Amino acid sequence: MQYAAAVGTGVVQLARPGRPAVVTPTVAELTGPTRGVVALPLRLMWGPDRDFDLDDPDQLLWMYENVLREAVRSDDLRRFVNGRVLHRVWPALNLPRGVRAAWERRHPSLAAADRRAA
Repeated sequence: MQYAAAVGTGVVQLARPGRPAVVTPTVAELTGPTRGVVALPLRLMWGPDRDFDLDDPDQLLWMYENVLREAVRSDDLRRFVNGRVLHRVWPALNLPRGVRAAWERRHPSLAAADRRAA
């Protein structure tokens, strides 16, 4: 499991209280689907409707927000998130501050995408 800590501080960024944000070492290893319908496991989406049509931009954002917030292991990120898509939608994602900070510290290209969108 990969936790993101602030450089030199030892501070672990939290997805929510008691749950560290999980971040993969590289964005390139995120090879999740880019089209079609994806069913998330219960551990990533607690509601009864866990199917997401990735061809619908709103559903894609909702799925990525859930996966990035709820993942407790890197394998979930690799399976459900696609690195190219993540770069494209990063500025539009509504994420907890700790999740966004952890990903942007590890992957500065995401922070740059945020700055370009502003």
